Order: sequence, then structure tokens, then C-alpha cells
Amino acid sequence: MQRNTVQRTLILETVRAMHTHPTADEIYAAVAQRRPGISRATVYRVLGNLSEEGEITRVAMANAPDRFDFTLVDHAHILCERCRKVFDLPVSCIPTVSEDGFVVKRMRVTASGLCPACAEEPEPDSQSNFTQ
Repeated sequence: MQRNTVQRTLILETVRAMHTHPTADEIYAAVAQRRPGISRATVYRVLGNLSEEGEITRVAMANAPDRFDFTLVDHAHILCERCRKVFDLPVSCIPTVSEDGFVVKRMRVTASGLCPACAEEPEPDSQSNFTQ
């Protein structure tokens, strides 16, 4: 386990304060506001260490930057395909024992779709730019 440095403590506090599943770049920007001399490489390295140590969760996203989550209990994530925000998704609908008896100990599920706000908006292609 890594010793608690000022940088490590600041980065962990920042991730725990951000409830938006931030990217490493977003975390770096927030940390740099409080500690301007910190390097991007330090933030990335510490985020990797924190996720390996189980202090935070790295959420891998297909075709998008990884996100980081302070919530350690098992849960899934859903990525809005339009606004690119990530939301928690309860895993109560996913069985913990498969039909053939395989016991699920841990899972990482990421779904994609539209968040409620984006689902209410018309599709960009469905609006005509022509006026008559």
C-alpha cells in the first residue's frame, strides 16, 4: 500500500467529492485548482494506484475515457450516448447465481443508452433545417 502523501490525499478527496464519475482529466483540473504545481502524470499515477488498492473504482468505457467512481459497493454504470454523462445503475436486476450454479463474486457492467433529459430531446437528425 502506498503511503499517504499530500497529493494522494488530495486526489482521493477530490474523487470522493465528485459525484459525476469524472475522467482523469476532470480530476486533474479540479486538483490543479487546489494545488497548481501538481503534474498530470502524478494525478494519473495516483488514480491508478488508488484503483488498484480498492480505494476508488476505475470504470472502463467503450469508445470513451475511463471514469472514476468513489462508490465501492457493486453496481453497474450506464453511459448516456448523447451527453456522455455516466450514471449509477442498480444491479438488482442481474442475478448473483447463474442457471448453471456459477456464483458471481464481483461484476463490472456498463450499459449505454439515453439519460432521461436526453431521451426527452428530439433526435438531432429528426429536426429539419429547412423552412417553407
